[in-house]
Amino acid sequence: MTDKRRNIVIRFGIVYFAISALFLAVVAKIIQIQVFEREDWLKLAETQKREDVIVRPKRGNIYADDGRLLASSIPTYNIYLDTQADILTKDSSKIFRNNIDSLSIVLSNFFNDKKPYEYKKIISKAYNDKKRSLLIYPKRISYDKLKDFNNITFLKQKNISRAFYKREFVSRVKPFGSLASRTIGDVYADEIKGGMSGIEGSFNDKLIGIPGISKRKKVANRFENIPEIEPIDGLDIYSTLDIEIQDAAEKALKDTIGALGAKSGCIVVMEVQTGEVKAMVNLEYNEKTGKYFEGTNHALTSRMEPGSTFKIASLIAVLDEGKVKIDDVFDIEHGIFQIANRFMKDHNHNRGGYDKLHVNEIIQASSNVGTSKMVMKSFGDHPEKYVERLYDLRLNDSLPLQMKGVGRPWIKHPVKDKKVWYKTSLAWMSIGYETKIPPIYTLTLYNAIANQGKMVKPLFVKQIKRNEEVVQTFETEVLKESICKPTTLKDVQQTLVEVIEGKYATARSAKSDIVRIAGKTGTAQISQGSLGYKSGQTRHNVSFCGYFPADAPRYSAIVLITAPEGTPSGGRMAGSVFKKMAEKIMLMKSHSTPQTLANDTLHKSDFLPEVKAGNAVAINTVINELNLNVNEKNVRGWVKQNGNTENHIEFETYKIPKDLVPDVKGMGAKDAFYMLSSLGLEVRMKGRGKVIAQSLKPYSKLNNNSIIELELQ
Repeated sequence: MTDKRRNIVIRFGIVYFAISALFLAVVAKIIQIQVFEREDWLKLAETQKREDVIVRPKRGNIYADDGRLLASSIPTYNIYLDTQADILTKDSSKIFRNNIDSLSIVLSNFFNDKKPYEYKKIISKAYNDKKRSLLIYPKRISYDKLKDFNNITFLKQKNISRAFYKREFVSRVKPFGSLASRTIGDVYADEIKGGMSGIEGSFNDKLIGIPGISKRKKVANRFENIPEIEPIDGLDIYSTLDIEIQDAAEKALKDTIGALGAKSGCIVVMEVQTGEVKAMVNLEYNEKTGKYFEGTNHALTSRMEPGSTFKIASLIAVLDEGKVKIDDVFDIEHGIFQIANRFMKDHNHNRGGYDKLHVNEIIQASSNVGTSKMVMKSFGDHPEKYVERLYDLRLNDSLPLQMKGVGRPWIKHPVKDKKVWYKTSLAWMSIGYETKIPPIYTLTLYNAIANQGKMVKPLFVKQIKRNEEVVQTFETEVLKESICKPTTLKDVQQTLVEVIEGKYATARSAKSDIVRIAGKTGTAQISQGSLGYKSGQTRHNVSFCGYFPADAPRYSAIVLITAPEGTPSGGRMAGSVFKKMAEKIMLMKSHSTPQTLANDTLHKSDFLPEVKAGNAVAINTVINELNLNVNEKNVRGWVKQNGNTENHIEFETYKIPKDLVPDVKGMGAKDAFYMLSSLGLEVRMKGRGKVIAQSLKPYSKLNNNSIIELELQ
């Protein structure tokens, strides 16, 4: 019994001693590490330390008003090979040696940029150099191509795919290319800095999202980013832009601006009742490429003298003051009127000018003399009252627009700005000079006229969403319930129609058979700085601002063309662009259906269309389909319309003179091109529609390989 106890004590003592010894050893090791080896361990820890990695969130998308994508961040990838990965280096490099040939063939077949032996040479050298990041393919690949790469059977079977890794890059793309590019805006190359212009810049805080954090940890013998705080992706912006209206506006401007040799041009289209901006075009000429591109956002940022479009503001001020009525008559003095030491002149003063005009006719004719006279009659003794009425129209305010970088208008005040107020200031301000107003402000005023006097704020973004869930909605904001008296509004609306249709109309080019347009032209000299307006190099801004349809306005718009060549004309240049755009928009946005058209009281026999000259086979097809009345049903060869009688269309055979240049006016582009090309001429065209002019005189001698230029409209 005593022996058993002794054995137990001995064994317990041994265990106790062993534990005590181990404890003392641990304590000794701690003392050694903390005291004697502290600096060495701290240095080693520094070599293993990895900073937190910021994980970028996905930038939000920008959409059109119908949900179509306008801008999105698309990931692209570079693929790298870690030649020192465990899967390649274990078993004394046996795996690497056994698979290098097959791997080279697989990569060559997939990327199709190098021969297999070239891949083998590059990978072998990187392996021998112990390179851990060999860029396999020099270009970035899409996500779909990355998935295809990851699914390569050979790589998966051999587990070699573990030796490859990717690096992600994000590119901002616009599916519709340059369409509305300046309005959408751009982002910096490094998206962390966010947007730099347009909606991208103005809503950057919503689009950019919240970054996450990853820790750098060593996994499978290499450092990986292990997410700790997930990023929150940016919000999606739903704009008010309408793709079809934007396209119509851009094409209308492009078709004209190049032919005019203009420096730049812009268009803004608003929905009358809501203030939603449906289109904004900003084209600028690039001298290096010889092409127009979406450049500076002149519609929002450019402060300029508006010229005659400003006369409508003067008309509102005058009529509201009550000292002048719409049917009052003013002596225009044949277009020349002296004010202090300067002469006010009308556009036609060198052709005798006007004698006497009613107030509405003054605006129709865009008479500078008449406008300045009626403003001086109303406010000559108190010019500050005129300026304050302009302020009341919000023309001097910084409108609370959603976009950044909007230019602030400037309309000087005779009291507050005494140093720059002259005896001639009131007269020249009345016709749109000595003021600085961005086009969007002029449009906001005209939109209010179309909206029965209610001024609404231009709206560029209507919703912000996260994963289809609405986060914020922007409603139409009323800036002013009524800009003027009801009687004034009625007179102004009628006058704007007369600018296109009246006796002295200066915008006949804007008259359309498809949609009734109301608006006002503008032509303003561009100041040459210290040279003023007297330099022989003076150029002009031409513009047209208005709305359509005139009787039930749906859209308002402004067209501005900077420094066109030739004799400047707001009606002929900007007005024609406005007309083309308005016609196309109304045709696209028409609510007519086949049923409503079938029930229309207008019968086919009541309408005889104008027919382009051309091939009789095509014309016959249309005639038979529409069951139109013609003088001869089976017209043959090349034919052209010879007018309409009361009941049917008249056609005549198109005679092509031998060895002479034919007259192709009235033809469509396709038929004119075919006819002239078959005669050996090189055909060049500009415009769309039917031929209205040709460079080679009809019936002049025909020379093969000559160039003939056609103008279509």
